[in-house]
Amino acid sequence: MSQTSSFGLSSEQVAQRRHDGQVNTLPPRTGKTVGDIIRSNVFTRINAMLSVLFVMVMTTGSVINAAFGLLIIVNSSIGIVQELRAKRTLDSLSLIGEEKPRVWRDGEIVEVAQEDIVLDDVVALRSGNQIAVDGEVVDSDGLSIDESMLTGESDAVRKQPGEDILSGSFVVSGTGAYRVTKVGADSYAARLTAEASRFTLAKSQLQSGINTILKYITWVLVPVGVLIIYSQVSQGTSQWDQVILKISGALVPMIPEGLVLITSTAFALGVIRLGQRQCLVQELPAIEGLARVDVVCADKTGTLTENRMVFESIRLFDDDGALADSKTTASKWNFAQLEEVLAQLGAADQDPNSTMAAIIEAHALDAGEQKWDVESRHAFTSATKWSGITFAGQGSWLLGAADVLAGGSAYAKNAEELGATGLRVVMLAHTDQVVDDDTELSDVEPVGLVVFEQKVRPDAAETLEYFAEQNVTVKVISGDNAASVGAVTRKLGVDSGQAVDARTLTEENFDSQVADNLVFGRVTPDQKRSMVASLQGAGHTVAMTGDGVNDVLALKDADIGVAMGSGAPATRSVAKIVLLDDKFATLPYVVAEGRRVIGNIERVANLFLTKTIYSAVLAMLVIIAAIPFPFQPIHVTITGWFTIGVPAFVLSLPPNNQRARDGFVRRVLWFAVPAGVVVGVSAFVSFWMATGGDFVAGRSYVPESTAALLALIIPSTWVLACVARPLSWWKSILVVLPLLGYGVIFTWDFTQRIFMLDSSNSAMMLQAMVIGAIAVVLIEALWWTVKRFQGEPAILWRHDPLVSRH
Repeated sequence: MSQTSSFGLSSEQVAQRRHDGQVNTLPPRTGKTVGDIIRSNVFTRINAMLSVLFVMVMTTGSVINAAFGLLIIVNSSIGIVQELRAKRTLDSLSLIGEEKPRVWRDGEIVEVAQEDIVLDDVVALRSGNQIAVDGEVVDSDGLSIDESMLTGESDAVRKQPGEDILSGSFVVSGTGAYRVTKVGADSYAARLTAEASRFTLAKSQLQSGINTILKYITWVLVPVGVLIIYSQVSQGTSQWDQVILKISGALVPMIPEGLVLITSTAFALGVIRLGQRQCLVQELPAIEGLARVDVVCADKTGTLTENRMVFESIRLFDDDGALADSKTTASKWNFAQLEEVLAQLGAADQDPNSTMAAIIEAHALDAGEQKWDVESRHAFTSATKWSGITFAGQGSWLLGAADVLAGGSAYAKNAEELGATGLRVVMLAHTDQVVDDDTELSDVEPVGLVVFEQKVRPDAAETLEYFAEQNVTVKVISGDNAASVGAVTRKLGVDSGQAVDARTLTEENFDSQVADNLVFGRVTPDQKRSMVASLQGAGHTVAMTGDGVNDVLALKDADIGVAMGSGAPATRSVAKIVLLDDKFATLPYVVAEGRRVIGNIERVANLFLTKTIYSAVLAMLVIIAAIPFPFQPIHVTITGWFTIGVPAFVLSLPPNNQRARDGFVRRVLWFAVPAGVVVGVSAFVSFWMATGGDFVAGRSYVPESTAALLALIIPSTWVLACVARPLSWWKSILVVLPLLGYGVIFTWDFTQRIFMLDSSNSAMMLQAMVIGAIAVVLIEALWWTVKRFQGEPAILWRHDPLVSRH
């Protein structure tokens, strides 16, 4: 190899390439720039509709009636601020969690940010690394690459010097290096980064449902507006400014102006809250998705147990395959020889995994001790489950699963019995056969067992208990020995039944075994992927947790992939959620955050859609009856703010443990449509009875409009009381405070003048109160009926906290 390909670039060469713009410039980590965020919050469908109506009302000179225009500023400002906060959180966490490629610079390997890679850099590779940019292999020692995310082919591809390597693939086994041939926009990595970390709601069922609702509302607004114009003009209302005010009074409340804002704000706050727990949400719908999960597939190592292992002992076999202690002369091998072998294996391993790292920590070569010459090697993979090195004059020494190296023998049986105690057991074996990555083993001589302690995560038991309480099934899927995996789950207090050896699964019994059992051992990466697909095919929403390169394919295919921060870079890149501090116990907080978002948005959607429905019903009744529209825009503005907007924002914040379900739009419409009809009819009947059905063109109907507004406020406040259930002390205050505010507005002369009200006619106001009370009874009956129809418990009171205690 040339010096450039062997030792990389010099500092001068790197500086020159940067000067020439040959640097790996990446798109924004969150997929949206500040400008994108501002545009997406200002130029919305809601703002467009409100802006048109605002301009129309301002042409009349009635500034107070244009107060709803403040919603444009408020909605946009809150949305921009929250999304910028979320972007800042995501950017900082992405920077912590992203892989730092190891690059040859000035003859040494250094870690650099992906943006600091330049053309012709030589990047060193080891197992689990994701290929950051496109390049050409210059060095390979058993280097195998998984390109399934690019080609769909699941088999790893052996790479030799001179062959191309593409970003988006990852290293399965071996080590090597490649020279960068494409950077920045020329590399597939730019598209991959943008796709993996985009700040988006594109796949959100919740957002999709809200967009569907908004689409229907948009279709209704135009014909209703035209009919209102016709209705008012046909009654003799010739003043254009009065026609505009009537149109605006009818259309403004039909727009659910706060629904989109509260939804995006709830998601953004979720990102920020989880970010404070070192949880990187690479796709926002993952918060919602995990709340819908009913099966969690958890890898054992790195998830239930800590990723780090501690060497415990060497167990030597005697000639009969039994385990001997250190004082027994077992066979031709002795403990001193095995310790030397382990030290040599550690010294020769260029990319030690957690098992080999524990061996190296306990058995490092002494200073000045001669290393054995390596002739060839077989790198460990999750598919073969063994590694080996052929040393000159020493034969080949192997480390791997006992049931793979000596399956069916007394040696393997003893290893399984030891593993069933919860220890991690690896067999050490010898063969005269030369091994490489294509070797089919034969004549293997088991020598002993290398035993490790694997520490169970202190938070694992509590986390599994939480999922059990929430009716979420946890399936442990591991590449380790089934008995060992079963022992670990029993330590956690999980009644998981018999652990299943995945090698016994057949095409005929695969789906049934996956459905009926909870613990699986000796699972290959392809089987993990197939298990996820099997569960999804059975109608489950599946989350997969893992940290190793063997988990990548399953993480990618799962509905929600969750990676540990200390795991392989490839797992972090495909996961939708990354637990940067490796705390499995963070998952319940993610579930709780998702449930908070979904449950609360469904709750407040009932408020906004009820307002839309009663506004549309009132408009249609006015058109049919050919009477003046009873309200000015300022009337519906104060109603929308006090009964809908402010309470809805508060109701979107507290914890909500209700499990997420499909059918969001259908459930909301079941209550919102009939409730909206009741409220709209209540206001219309009150206005009709207050006027006696006698309408004169050009006459002002302020007292009658005030009575109609009261008949609208009373039932719409009861809708708030129903939606807020189960009530608690703070929710009760939330319902009562707007009523106190309305009391001031309706009785104080100053506020009556400002808001164009007149409550001086006591008989008329009492009549409106009676009509409103009847509407309250109907809405209460509706709430109980819908709860029974949907099979949900009707809970009136519960001591819900205002903020989460997490």
